[in-house]
Amino acid sequence: MDIFSPQIIILTAILGSFAGFAAGLLGIGGGVILVPLFLWLFPIAGFPPDLIVHTAFGTSLAIILPTSISSTLGHRKRGNVDWYMVAFLALGGIIGSLIGSSVAAIIPGDKLKMFFGLMQIVVSLKLLFYKPYIPPENPEQTKRISLLLVGLAGGFFSAFFGIGGGVIAVPLMLILLQLPIHLAVGNSSALIVVSSFSAVSCYIWFGMQNPDTAPFSIGYVNLLVALLVAPLTMIFAKIGVKLASRTSQTKLVKAFAILLLFIGTKILLNL
Repeated sequence: MDIFSPQIIILTAILGSFAGFAAGLLGIGGGVILVPLFLWLFPIAGFPPDLIVHTAFGTSLAIILPTSISSTLGHRKRGNVDWYMVAFLALGGIIGSLIGSSVAAIIPGDKLKMFFGLMQIVVSLKLLFYKPYIPPENPEQTKRISLLLVGLAGGFFSAFFGIGGGVIAVPLMLILLQLPIHLAVGNSSALIVVSSFSAVSCYIWFGMQNPDTAPFSIGYVNLLVALLVAPLTMIFAKIGVKLASRTSQTKLVKAFAILLLFIGTKILLNL
């Protein structure tokens, strides 16, 4: 089926909108939904098999980039971004994303898909059962090396799995750096801008070294899908944020965790 077919475009728009809505509603990066969507969509659209997984990751990050910029600007207006911290987080994030995307580029698609499925299951179990101890907030200035290490971990995770990275960066900022939750989320959004830009650049470069190409793609980033989905994720993320204040977050997170568990299990079973 051609990627320009009405069925493909409509399905991509609907599921992309859902990814943005879930991201805004639950405060979890849309990449955990976008990547499975693309793993299902790209084979139907006739992409070469050896390009599917890497293109799913690269395209997901390309969509996360503008969404994270919008999120960062919103947090900045509320004073939830510390630019001194972000500078060191971003430096670590660039290094981590370069390493993560480089490692992902040399791993065969089937193994990368397996790692992603396992990650989905681990994240779902964490959301369902794990209740971390969060130490008291630390008013002292955070050490630069700690910021660099947290940024590196977030950048690597983001690039390697093609998702935002906030699922690991925010807990690290809360537990390791002992930041207030609003500052951790704001700083994480700013970190994702830098790490996803760096990772997208790498996915484009590595993809251009591959003689096979997917339609309407630059490297491992599909421009048609990114241009279609990115505006929708940004719009529906705002709707999700508004609805979040009127909905039981505990029940929503549990429901989302079950969805992730189902998706991760299905990915592994289809290997």
